[in-house]
Order: sequence, then structure tokens, then C-alpha cells
Amino acid sequence: MSAWVLPDHIADVLPSEARHIEELRRGLLDTARCYGYELVMPPLLEHLESLLTGTGEALGLQTFKLVDQLSGRSLGLRADTTPQVARIDAHLLNRKGVTRLCYCGPVVHTRPDRPHATREPLQFGAEIYGHAGLEADLEAALLALDCLRVANVQDASVDLADVRIVRSLLAGVAVDAPLLQSIHAALATKDAGELAFLARDFPVASREGLLALLQLYGDDGVLVEAEKALKRTTGVRDLLSNLKWLASRLEGVRVSFDLADLRGYAYYSGARFAIYAPGASDALVRGGRYDEVGAVFGRNRPAAGFSL
Repeated sequence: MSAWVLPDHIADVLPSEARHIEELRRGLLDTARCYGYELVMPPLLEHLESLLTGTGEALGLQTFKLVDQLSGRSLGLRADTTPQVARIDAHLLNRKGVTRLCYCGPVVHTRPDRPHATREPLQFGAEIYGHAGLEADLEAALLALDCLRVANVQDASVDLADVRIVRSLLAGVAVDAPLLQSIHAALATKDAGELAFLARDFPVASREGLLALLQLYGDDGVLVEAEKALKRTTGVRDLLSNLKWLASRLEGVRVSFDLADLRGYAYYSGARFAIYAPGASDALVRGGRYDEVGAVFGRNRPAAGFSL
């Protein structure tokens, strides 16, 4: 093999593309700054437990791991910047009140997350800490949409969900981590047969509610149907009302709902959004609320944001 051949799904960036990427990076950061977000630059390399504790198996599988030749401790190359920004908010800044932070830098993945994708993507994101209200969720979605406009993305659409709906359906049900992961996978693929098998021993309300989620996707009529189908589950009505509030304030874009969508990393704790565009095979942006992301760093406070 020639010495100059790069690993699979790793590529050099040549002048014309590099110029375009840098212009885009500057545009995204300037947009975030207009919203009051401050730039942080976490390191690419960090102790493994800091990168991965509480983030779920998916992020662990995407993370390159190595041993520090100085300390002998396990290190990781970041596959997602959100946990690092939570650490900065908790330990380095430790401010009272609302903090807005943004970042833009490379992450490294052990495997490409979609066909023909690079394993060294540039990740941009923004996080708002210390605000528990829906206004923070809305701000994150509006900033994400403005960033896509800066990138000349046309006809974007927003898909909304809330992970607490599934949590409410499973409240009081004994579910270990492997079973929960299988349930999430069945919901994501809308596999009714597999989901029915996994939930066969659940209480009737939990089992029927989970199966109902598979059909609860589409326009705002989904929220009406969900209120009927999940009326026996405590707290769901308020969660649906919150989603309706968010959707009503996302003007100029098509809004849909998929109440079974749990894709993404495990640190999400509330309302979530994904933004799609014609011609893209997957979501361009994923974001939402992740109040528990800072708990491992000793500061569990409200947080919302997104990455693209």
C-alpha cells in the first residue's frame, strides 16, 4: 500500500473546498454570536470517562480509544462535542444564570454515520444552559434554522418529538438497559412485531401505548390522536401541549411530528427536533433538551441545544 493513501472515509480538503468550509464556519459562528452565544474550543483528545459517562452506548461505539503514554489512562478522540461543552459550563465557567455557548470543530468517528460520509466531519453546535423554559427549546430550534439559511439550505422542515412520552409509558415497568435499547430500536424502525414481542409482559396501558406510537407521525393532527391514544398515561397531555406550543412558533417552515423517534445520543431528556431538507438522506440538524448532560460533572442544570 502506498504511504500517501489515507484511511477509508478520511480525506484531504483542497483549496476551493477549504475556502467554502471556512466561509461557512465563519457564517455559522457569526449567526450564533448574534443570538448571544460565546465561542468555546474544547480539545480533540480527552479522558474517556469524561467523554462518555452518561452518554449511552452509541457514542461509545463511535469513539476512537487509546492509552495516554504519560499517565496510562484511557483517552478518547471526541465523536461529539456536547459532553465537552457541558463540562466547560459545569467546571470552568460555573456561572449562575443563563449561559450560551457555541463551538465549531472536527469530530472523529470510528465508522461513517451514513453512506459515503467522512469519519472526520466538522461539527457546529450551540447550547443554552440554565433555562428550563420552553423558550430555550424554541431559541435552539430558531437558531438552527437560521444557521441552515446561512448555509443556503432551502425548504427545511422540522420534525418534533419528546423522549419523555416513552419514559412515561414505561414508568413503573421493570426494563433493563438491553431491553430498553431494543425497544428504542423497534420504535425507530417502526417494527410492530418486534415491539409487541418485547412488550408482551408489560402492563396493558404501556404495551398498547408503545404500539400506538408507531402510527403517531405526520402533521399536527398527530397530537390530537396521541391525546386520545395515550390518555391513560400520566403527564403525556402536558408534553403534547408543549410540542404544540413549539410548533406554533416555528413560522415559515413545515412542521411534522414523529412521537416514536428516539434516534440520536442517549443524553436527550425532553423535547427533541430534527431538521430535514430535500435531497438529504438524513437529518441535517438534531437537537433538543438534555437537562441531565451535566450531571456527571456535578452540575445538573437545564440545557438545550443542537448540532449540525
